[in-house]
Amino acid sequence: MSLVTILNRVQRTSWGERLILAEAVGALAIAALAIRLVPFKWLAAAAGSVGQGKECDARDSLVERVRWAVKATAPHLPWKILCFQEGLALHSMLRRRGIASYLHYGVGQSAERGLSAHVWVSVNGKILIGEREAGDHACLATFPAIVDRP
Repeated sequence: MSLVTILNRVQRTSWGERLILAEAVGALAIAALAIRLVPFKWLAAAAGSVGQGKECDARDSLVERVRWAVKATAPHLPWKILCFQEGLALHSMLRRRGIASYLHYGVGQSAERGLSAHVWVSVNGKILIGEREAGDHACLATFPAIVDRP
């Protein structure tokens, strides 16, 4: 997709949508840098240390707008965005808005790909990002940790 096409699409969005798209670009850039420069245990601590937010329906319009912004911007950035960057960006944007979200980290193995890792984000039990591959991966950790309630 050409830059002109992207700019034409942006011109057709509202100012509110432009702001959330810009925030998504920033969140994806920070996530990409953090993954390259920060040890995993520090990233895990940061992803898990944010205070609990309000429980929210995954179909809530705010949740959908944030999800849309991350998914819409990721393919058009000049650096490679993988599930880990998308997951960190979405998780941080939702948590900043006080929405309880969970970052899941899993591994899987197949004959075609060998051993692989995958990250996905859920809100209230519904996967928002990374849903297609999540079923092929066993969840090793969730940030923040999900505590089973009796």
